[in-house]
Amino acid sequence: MIATGQNLAVTIPELSGRSLWVDARQRLLRNRAAMAGIVILAVIVLLAVFAPLLSPHAYDAVNYDLISCAPGWWPVEASCSAPGYIFGTDAIGRDIFVRVLYGARVSLAVGLVATIVSLVIGVLYGATAGYLGGRIDSLMMRVVDVLYSLPFIFFVIILMVVFDRNFILLFVAIGAVEWLTMARIVRGQTLSIKQKEFIEAARAAGVGPLGIITRHVIPNVVGPVVVYVTLTVPTVILMESFLSFLGLGIQEPLTSWGVLISDGADQMETAPWMLLFPALFMAVTLFCFNFVGDGLRDAMDPKDR
Repeated sequence: MIATGQNLAVTIPELSGRSLWVDARQRLLRNRAAMAGIVILAVIVLLAVFAPLLSPHAYDAVNYDLISCAPGWWPVEASCSAPGYIFGTDAIGRDIFVRVLYGARVSLAVGLVATIVSLVIGVLYGATAGYLGGRIDSLMMRVVDVLYSLPFIFFVIILMVVFDRNFILLFVAIGAVEWLTMARIVRGQTLSIKQKEFIEAARAAGVGPLGIITRHVIPNVVGPVVVYVTLTVPTVILMESFLSFLGLGIQEPLTSWGVLISDGADQMETAPWMLLFPALFMAVTLFCFNFVGDGLRDAMDPKDR
């Protein structure tokens, strides 16, 4: 309240600042493509979670009377029709709709878990190398270069031969490769901020290297890391699908989008619905993750737009 010469009270409104995260959230909410991607991904996740309730057929139930039958609404004439099956049946009479949803469970789980593994390892490794610098940084980055030079497919084949085919092995194999790029990104960001004033102030206050890395360096590289994570998930899904397409990934009776696409490719001419629906779900999911990643990039770095 300020009293004027005419004894009038003037109210000065209080000004409240907005944090970077509030501004980023508002810019993300205004991005229609990113929000549409988030909504579609949420729908796919819900469909995958409630898959057993959406169809009376089990994902591994075989019906030899309906082999490679088209869905009842299929516009092109097929050898047989399966009215009770939304997406038709596969080569041994299983419900493709349920198998696509169960495949979403596996593909999304592999994508998310392998990405989290690469996130944890890559952020800690890259931040440590960038902050310590010198010979330690050079040695740690040479290790990354050596791992980059190893052929990924050969590495997976060796793991499959030594440890037998295992669902968890996919997480190990993919996560063991994807963290390398994450480490390089975090290292570059760390090198750019390690000489900033707040880092020097932390050193002057007696904070040790571990405390500086965990409390000051890593929180300040979260922006680029979050963006890269949204772009890593579709990369991992593609990687798992490629391995499953080659027969090195998920094994029966489990399934994934890669397995379904591989099976559909064999029947593409006679039963195109076997390839169409898993490929469509996978393509939509990859597009959505890319839209979300682009939206986060624009939201966290508006100067880049």
